[in-house]
Amino acid sequence: MQKGNKKKQLRKPQHQQRPGIEKKLTPRPVFDFPDKKGTNKLNGKIALITGADSGIGKAVAVLFAKEGADIAIAYLNEHKDARDTARIIQKKYKKRCLLIPGDLSSEKHCKTVIQKVVKEYKRIDLLVNNAALHYENKSLEDLTTRELLKTFGTNIFSFFWLTREALPYMKKKSSIINTASVTAYRGSAGLIDYAATKGAIVSFTRSLSANLVKKGIRVNGVAPGPIWTPLIASSFPRKKVAQFGSEVPMGRAGEPAEIAPAYLFLACDDSSYITGQFLHPNGGEIING
Repeated sequence: MQKGNKKKQLRKPQHQQRPGIEKKLTPRPVFDFPDKKGTNKLNGKIALITGADSGIGKAVAVLFAKEGADIAIAYLNEHKDARDTARIIQKKYKKRCLLIPGDLSSEKHCKTVIQKVVKEYKRIDLLVNNAALHYENKSLEDLTTRELLKTFGTNIFSFFWLTREALPYMKKKSSIINTASVTAYRGSAGLIDYAATKGAIVSFTRSLSANLVKKGIRVNGVAPGPIWTPLIASSFPRKKVAQFGSEVPMGRAGEPAEIAPAYLFLACDDSSYITGQFLHPNGGEIING
């Protein structure tokens, strides 16, 4: 931090229209560490990852493919980003990748997603509920019902719908991983509804883990801190985007590729004795809860 607690500028001011395009970000997010070789920790697995056209989801999809999994990506409408992600998975890591566009805040579409994945791959071994959006508001009075319903529909209702539809196709040793946020634990004055959905994800994860433990299906989550993704540039004003991440002890936003290994750990057998838990890659914030 600079003197007077003034946040430092980490990148140039920028803003995009929702939902944001990764290629237009400056600098581009780091989604892969190509020098790190895969070790087949997910060899033969089928993974469905939502919001994986860009950002954290993209990094997770690419890492899972590097580790041997075939991938299905459910995303909204960022077709160029999604095709770029699929090309990396297919060409570089030689794995299959199914793209399924559409609005996950629709229960009907969530059912369609699972149907398409099962038609293509016959089963689901790994479900990563990651898609999310947020609208910044200065006060609760500024939050519209439309925004509220959209945020809850995308950020938590979709987790219920997708998981419910996927469970008949998930067997013992399958894994469900849910993306929460540091805001679930410390709140956010400008993202009240978003933080509320992330808190709900924590409770959903812990409750579902208890419900599924006898079936041998583990349920865990990741609660990232500030991560440099298109969601940021499409949600906040230019100045805030430039300073994004400067408030954490490490003094910067994380890269998606720095977060993806948390998901890999929870997806593979390395975490076989872990369920109902959250990992906190957040740049050094101390979290209670």
